[in-house]
This record gives sequence, C-alpha cells and structure tokens, in this order.
Amino acid sequence: MIQRRHFRMFVAALSLALLGVAGMVVAQGTRNNGFDSSGSFEVGGVEVDVRADDAESARQAGWRLATRKGWAQLAQRLAGRKGATLSDSTLDSIVTGIIIEQENVGPNRYIARLGVLFDRNKAGALLGVSAHVTRSPPMLLLPLEWSGGAGRMFERTNAWQDAWARFRSGNSAIDYVRPQGTGPDSLLMNAGQTFRRGRGWWREVLDSYGAADVLIAEVELRREYPGGPITGIFTASHGPDRLPLARFALRVNNSDSLDALLDAGVQRIDKVYQDALTSGLLKTDQLLSFHPPTPQVEEEAPEQTAVDTTPSVQPTTPADTATSLSVQVDTPDASAFLTSEGALRGIPGVRSVTTSSTALGGVSVMRVTYDGSIGSLRAQLEGRGWSVQQGPGVLRISKPSAAPPRPASTEPAGQE
Repeated sequence: MIQRRHFRMFVAALSLALLGVAGMVVAQGTRNNGFDSSGSFEVGGVEVDVRADDAESARQAGWRLATRKGWAQLAQRLAGRKGATLSDSTLDSIVTGIIIEQENVGPNRYIARLGVLFDRNKAGALLGVSAHVTRSPPMLLLPLEWSGGAGRMFERTNAWQDAWARFRSGNSAIDYVRPQGTGPDSLLMNAGQTFRRGRGWWREVLDSYGAADVLIAEVELRREYPGGPITGIFTASHGPDRLPLARFALRVNNSDSLDALLDAGVQRIDKVYQDALTSGLLKTDQLLSFHPPTPQVEEEAPEQTAVDTTPSVQPTTPADTATSLSVQVDTPDASAFLTSEGALRGIPGVRSVTTSSTALGGVSVMRVTYDGSIGSLRAQLEGRGWSVQQGPGVLRISKPSAAPPRPASTEPAGQE
C-alpha cells in the first residue's frame, strides 16, 4: 500500500510538471513571427503572479493584471502620471496585443513576464501627448548571420532573421524596410552584396524596395561545443561602404538561450542606429539618390528643297512628363492591400501600378508610373483622404485612423 501511494504521488507530481511545460510550449508558440510595424506603444517586462480556480482563469487574470500595470507604466513614462488607472472596458479598447516573454502555468497559478501593446493614437489621446514620431528615411535592413564560417541572409530561414522578425519597430525612430525573404530577395541580397560598393547596383536594389539607404546588421555566432555556451559578436554598419557604427559581444550559457541572445542583440543594434540618427551619423549617401539623366540624341534636320513658310507645331506627348516612383503602403491585411492598390489605379494620370514587395502586416512597396510630378500625385492622394509622407522618389501612404472618442464622464477614469 505504501509503494502504491508513493507511485500515485509521483504520477500526480509528474502530471503537474508536464502541465507547466505544456503551458510554456503553447505560450511560446503564440509569438508572432511576422513583421510588426504597427507603431503601437509597447511596455515590456511586466511581472505577474496570480492564483485562480484553474489554469485558464489564472492566465486570463494574469493578462488582465498586466494590462493595468502596463498602462500605469506607460502613463508614468509619457505623461509623468503616477498610479494612473483606467476601467477594464477602456483598456480592452486600446490594448492591441499581449507579448509573452516568459511564463509558467500551473493547475491554479500563473507566473509570467509579459509585454503589453497599446494603440498609439488612442493612448496618446487619453494621455494628452502627441502620437507623432519623427522617423528616418526608409532604410533597407540586411540581417547577416555568420555561423561556421558561412554568411547567410535570405538564402534560408535562420535565427538572426527570425529575431528581426520578432522585433517591434513601432517605437523606433528608424523606418526599417524588412524584406520577407521570398521571391528574388535571396538573389538580390546576400552576403556578397554587402561587400559591393558600386552605387549603380545599389540604386537598383534600393529602388526595388522603396528605400533610401541600407543598414547592415551582422552577428557572428561562436559555439564552444554543441549545446554549450554561445558568444555572439554583433556589428552595426551603414551604407554601401559598411561604415561601422558599433561592435559588441553578448554571451549565453547554453544553446536554449539563443533566441534571448539574439533578441538582446537586436535591441542594442536598434539603439545604436537611433543614436547615430540623433547625432547625424546616419546620413543618406547622395549618390544613392542620384539618377543620371537619359541622354538625348538630336537628329539633324533634313535638307529642304523648298521654302515652307507655314509654321509647324510639334505637340508634346504625355511620355515627356511621366514620373516613375515607389509608393510604400501600410498593409495590415489583404483587404488593405487591395484597397490601396485600387485607389492608386483610380487616380487620373496613373499609367501603371506594379507590386515590388508584398508584406501583409507590414509595409508593401508598389512601383507607380504617373503622368506628372511627384508633388501632383501627393496632392491627389491627400485629397482622397490618405496620409502621405514624401521622400526622394518615394511616397509613404496610409489611411489615417479616426480619432478615438473621449471616455464618458460617468465612467471613472481614475487618472491622477
């Protein structure tokens, strides 16, 4: 009887352990590997420890507590308000996502470190702060991983590329253009391309993705032995000449922490780029935006045997004023992509619209041929309700979201 009772206790303990591990696997599997350029306010590192009648109730209660703590931290950071609170219904309307950084799930307890994403426009209106962020010109990001002496970028999926896919760039001052790695990406952008300095080829690549310059983020992974400690040597460079901005090293004790190592490296490199932008080091190479004029051949007029006094008028064709430019469009879903493409095709003077890069959940790039100047196209887009930003040969368009309604006076907001 004693042995049977001990065996039952062992089985029960093992079941609880497996439940906790299963909870962690499910939580990690919910992480989104798509590019996030939504521009949400992010609050990370929110610690929660909640008990409830069952595992699911504890998890929901933990997420609810995380949104309250996250709002208090956001209000303190942006508006200097200590202990600010909102009703749960208001929080539900402004929270756009929960990020699971680490969690442990038990039968009636939930312990986790979470991140909370808040809608930028709605949260800014409630806090009375500006939601506008001054950003850099669009920068093409090339994540280059060196492992085992070989450099890989988009030839196949790797851990460094996944780390940049997990990175949420909404709070960054850098306007990253991150290719999906499909189609011609692996041919146009590889380890060899980062060592080429010819501006002509770089102009062709950057124009294809609607970018003004290039950022090269490198990591060299050094493993002491399989499954053992890993050291990452990170380098942040800028431009076709690979101008070095920073170089640093990070280390973890085992291969299971590789994702944490790379995520920390991404955060450090993004800060390096933002500091370089602030200090003026992240200047766009003028040669990358220079397009030599097309040479025109003048034909000699044929000899006239008779004098013709009738003045001849040569009408100008629309081709003489045609403009080819890149248009970047925020496309959170397929419907937004089709709507933006149809809107561009419906503008008078637009000859053709071709898709250069499709990124659902991010920024898609379209190549537009227009009979007129880029300023004229911008004016037509703004007249149709689009929010437009203009760069050298590039337009960035998005549909502005409606201003959020103010909370009703009968519902206590609890802000101090």
